[in-house]
Amino acid sequence: MFRADESPSTAPIKEGEEYEVKIEDVGKEGDGITRVEGFVVFVPDTKVGDEVKVRITSVRRRFAFAEKV
Repeated sequence: MFRADESPSTAPIKEGEEYEVKIEDVGKEGDGITRVEGFVVFVPDTKVGDEVKVRITSVRRRFAFAEKV
């Protein structure tokens, strides 16, 4: 449970933001993995080495999901 003055998310990113990223790895579900300010972001339909522009679609406590723009 979180106190009123404590954010449930420590994410340095927010839904709707866009970033230019390089895919560094692939997760067990096949999504590309990148990091924004050290924060893990999963990007479907990408592979290691891809350099893509992404839009954050969902932010969780320890990771986020994004889509290619």
